[in-house]
Amino acid sequence: MGLSNLATTTIVLCLAAAAASLAAPDTKPRPVVIQNNDPHIYFHGRWDKSPGTWWAGSGFKLHAENLHSLRLNLGPHTTTPSASIGVSVDYQPFFQVNVSAGANDIPLGLSEVNDTTQKHKPRTVVRINAQGWQNNRVNLETIQLNHGAKLLPYTPSKLSFHFIGDSLSAGQFLPQGVDQAWPFLTGEAFKAEHTVIAQPGAALTDIVSYGNQHGLSYIFFRTEDDGYYYTADHNYTTPWNFARDVPAATHLVIHIGANDASHNIISDAFVKTYLTFVARLRTIYHKQPIFVFTPWGWPNADGTVGQYLQGSYQKIVNARHALGDRNVFLVDTTGWVTFADVFPDNQHPNVPGHQKIANLFEAWLKDWGLSPETHWST
Repeated sequence: MGLSNLATTTIVLCLAAAAASLAAPDTKPRPVVIQNNDPHIYFHGRWDKSPGTWWAGSGFKLHAENLHSLRLNLGPHTTTPSASIGVSVDYQPFFQVNVSAGANDIPLGLSEVNDTTQKHKPRTVVRINAQGWQNNRVNLETIQLNHGAKLLPYTPSKLSFHFIGDSLSAGQFLPQGVDQAWPFLTGEAFKAEHTVIAQPGAALTDIVSYGNQHGLSYIFFRTEDDGYYYTADHNYTTPWNFARDVPAATHLVIHIGANDASHNIISDAFVKTYLTFVARLRTIYHKQPIFVFTPWGWPNADGTVGQYLQGSYQKIVNARHALGDRNVFLVDTTGWVTFADVFPDNQHPNVPGHQKIANLFEAWLKDWGLSPETHWST
């Protein structure tokens, strides 16, 4: 065969192969890509427009059919080098995964279902949250599910707790952060949605306190926590749109004051600030019960407990009652926490201590008249 004939044959064969390639269907399974604005993603906590998380415990929930793999594609606002997230599959205990900007495969422990004749595909609920009180920014770009998976609506619980506080509520010093803190544990026990707006070192009074530029009386009403001050890409605050809390909080719990006391805020000034704060809360939460925690104090090795702002919290509750607001309740936590329940070097509750506080508050709520949901709504 001459060179010209060989070249012609080669060209014909290449064209034929290309045509066959174009004609052949692509049978490779393609993953399901979910955009970050998909209405079936149930966001909870505080998210900015990127969207990115602020405040410990902020995250999202997914309800999916035929799910066995999950990848989070995260953007540049994610904490560098990584952020710790908590993951729970089908309401099992949360476990920790470290994620960073880029693609992150999340271990689910779910088996692939290969039976295509199965009429009812298995359904799964995956709950994810940023568990740290700092370095907790997760910038969600897309979610990737396995081929054949389908995202379904998530129905939130009828109960929804909002917890407001400082390090004693945010899970500071705990291995799994807020996921081991008493507010989170209480919400789980009641099968409720729960949002924790708590910042270590923050006072209620709007003062600079232990690295915080604002107190909770200001920053509670903002999207960002006080970490905003230290971020080059987001060094400002924006108002939080409370209409984004779906459902709206059904119960509010406030445990605050330790950092006010450490800055020598006197009782009368603290009471005034607290009452102004509650009055502003009432413009959003008109009738919801508000539970005002007294401090459990700082337990010492010798059995004594350092107290602060004693009597102030009863004054706050009495003042609201005098205004006709009978839906504010005092939770007396005296004796709830002993030295065995705290880390000796910082007097913050340890892991068993947080569980103890949660158990005591759960019992208090049941005596008050609140019953846990019998099952999760989804």
